[in-house]
Amino acid sequence: MENWKTKVLNLAGIYNILWGAWVIVFPFHIFQISSMPYPLYPSIWQCVGMIVGVYGLGYLIAARDPLKHWPIVLVGLIGKVLGPVGFLKNFIDGVFPLQFSLTIITNDLIWWVPFFLILKEAYLQRDK
Repeated sequence: MENWKTKVLNLAGIYNILWGAWVIVFPFHIFQISSMPYPLYPSIWQCVGMIVGVYGLGYLIAARDPLKHWPIVLVGLIGKVLGPVGFLKNFIDGVFPLQFSLTIITNDLIWWVPFFLILKEAYLQRDK
């Protein structure tokens, strides 16, 4: 039976791959939902989708042995912390509307605790 770490990483992997594909195929949709002007160069936003999708592949790999593949989880957590920092700066500067924060909740914030707990367990298991 899968443990919670494997389930979380599989879910994160599937979510990230689907979100990345959505951004690649429909690059203007999130801007439409957020009532934001469309970007001048949608291919840059599509690259973000590609990066998120690749992270998803990493999470699926890490799900096979979460404690062994803790570096993938660490890189993911760092990205999931820096994403909201970038959003907050751009929100304060008036670049992003509050509606755009919905992506921060589902892409980043909900993963903080489980990724941290995986890393904590990997750290505690390092000498065993």
